[in-house]
Amino acid sequence: MSTPETEPAADPRPPRRGLLLVLVASVVLTADVLTKIAVVAALEGEPPVRLLGGFVYLQLVRNPGAAFSMATGMTWVLSLIAISVVLGIIWILPRLRSIGWAIGLGLVLAGALGNLSDRIFRAPGPLRGHVVDFVSVFAPNGDAFPVFNVADSAISCGGALIVLLALLGRDYDGRSTRKPAAEVEAP
Repeated sequence: MSTPETEPAADPRPPRRGLLLVLVASVVLTADVLTKIAVVAALEGEPPVRLLGGFVYLQLVRNPGAAFSMATGMTWVLSLIAISVVLGIIWILPRLRSIGWAIGLGLVLAGALGNLSDRIFRAPGPLRGHVVDFVSVFAPNGDAFPVFNVADSAISCGGALIVLLALLGRDYDGRSTRKPAAEVEAP
């Protein structure tokens, strides 16, 4: 018979969310890799494909830089940044208890791994490979907005979700960083 002194204390924190992060990252990374394979097979050397009345154009662009064509020629630095992001997310993983943070970090992880895999495995060589981008909105050739891919979208959405959670006072470990209303002093 167990007594209150011998029973382990219940952990008041939410359960760990590492599995959710891995699931989100796996699904999005798979979508990124498969779309890049399909685009390279179908659009290599082809003109942009107009969709949705010109709202979206599909075209193959090999990007040696970061988003918005920044840091062109610095692909190896971008590769090291992506590796750092992946390691940072792995470091947080054991303490992750927030569903929102798990989804946001899963999206960022998938995006970082998707673009990092291009930088490692695509021409012109390891840590210098060009990322496959293929979605251009409003106009072809990135004339209205930079051409992007699933990984870029995942990084943007995941980053926005993480910023929103931080602004709302939600921490990755499931705690709230906002003071309860009773503790907030009236002006």
